[in-house]
Amino acid sequence: MELNDTFESLINRSDYKILIVDDVVSNVLLLKILLTNEKFQICTASNGELCIEQAKKEKPDLILLDVMMPGISGFDTATILKKDPETQDIPIIFLTALNSPSDLVHGFQVGANDFLSKPFNKEELLMRVMHQIQLVAAKRIIVRQNEELRRTINNRDKMYSVIAHDLRSPMASIRMVLNLAVNVVSREAVGDEIFGLLDKANRESEETHDLLDNLLKWTKSQTGRLNVVYQDTDLDDIVPGVVDIFVMIAEMKKIPLKFLPSDEKMTVHADNDMIKTVIRNFISNAIKFTPEGKGIEVFYKREGDMARICVRDHGVGIAADRVDTIFHKGETTYGTGGEEGSGLGLQLCQDFARRNGGDAYVESVEGEGSTFSFTIPLKKDE
Repeated sequence: MELNDTFESLINRSDYKILIVDDVVSNVLLLKILLTNEKFQICTASNGELCIEQAKKEKPDLILLDVMMPGISGFDTATILKKDPETQDIPIIFLTALNSPSDLVHGFQVGANDFLSKPFNKEELLMRVMHQIQLVAAKRIIVRQNEELRRTINNRDKMYSVIAHDLRSPMASIRMVLNLAVNVVSREAVGDEIFGLLDKANRESEETHDLLDNLLKWTKSQTGRLNVVYQDTDLDDIVPGVVDIFVMIAEMKKIPLKFLPSDEKMTVHADNDMIKTVIRNFISNAIKFTPEGKGIEVFYKREGDMARICVRDHGVGIAADRVDTIFHKGETTYGTGGEEGSGLGLQLCQDFARRNGGDAYVESVEGEGSTFSFTIPLKKDE
């Protein structure tokens, strides 16, 4: 059995309504008998005006429309139907004795989906009707699946947002306590094993908090609840402060983290919070994938009417086959200390950079290190 036959067998014909329009009563009766026997619902009209009324009232799935009728012709009726949002999507098969190329062209121009020549053959009639009904059925399936998919995505995003929002605050408290404990408790006082567990818990609390923060921002971004608030801001008022937050975290892994000041002041026109989020994610990733003793540098430079903020590490680098997809794969990766990353942060970075009129980039050599950067517009008079 062919695929088309299989699909046709799944169609319940009694769910579909056909409007028959013809001024000749015998034609209407014949079509009505043939299609009723095929289990279709049938409604009828004897002229163009009634056809338009019935189309709005009955909402048929298909219209069989005679071309030559008194008053409004079939072509003019089709033109009116296709201009009305209520009826414009109803497929039309013209019933006509006209078969010249110009008539066919004109029919398709006014909205015909198919033609059936008079006098018509029963098998041909059913074949053409079923073809249009199959298209209607397929469209219904697509619309229903799209609605289900949209609901699923909305529910998923709501769930992500609730999870991230409700867990972020207690996770921030846990992170703060663990940060304090690691800095106050000495290895000698508790022993290597306990101190190692404490250090591991501290690092994992940092990662979890960052993931929840990214998840919350990402869901807001995807659902249109995160707006870009543009401000004119000196980069010296943003970048060094973000770097300072990570200096202690980098030192715990014995990684020197440095901010390299620019020779010139640069004022950007962008969302401050989004800029900070991108820099935080880039630095966090650099720390993950840099081994002990290797350094990380953060700096920015002018490129035309844009500022480029860069985070350069001397870590493990990225394989050449992953560089082009690094911002949208979303895969789990592991750092030099076993740190787990979701890949969500890099997607968020690219999204935020683009929302601010720039983009995110990466240059990397496997085994030598990577430079993650993003561009944002400079203030107009810069």
